[in-house]
Amino acid sequence: MSLDSRLLEILACPEDKGPLYYFEDEDSLFNPRLKRRYTIKDGIPVMLIDEAETVDDAEATRLTEKAAADGISLTFEA
Repeated sequence: MSLDSRLLEILACPEDKGPLYYFEDEDSLFNPRLKRRYTIKDGIPVMLIDEAETVDDAEATRLTEKAAADGISLTFEA
């Protein structure tokens, strides 16, 4: 299930208030600055800091490279 484009325009990391990468195929949102991934459950982003996953350097690199390769932009301009 894809997130609404209007929601993506305003969706930000709850900690640093910055933009995120949206990976529809992985049901997740990723903050490259904090290396934090937020899951999407049943079409609803779980934007709770305590439930976010901090990824290691290898996974952060993979996600950043995937975003570049797939033409995925940040949810908004910082």
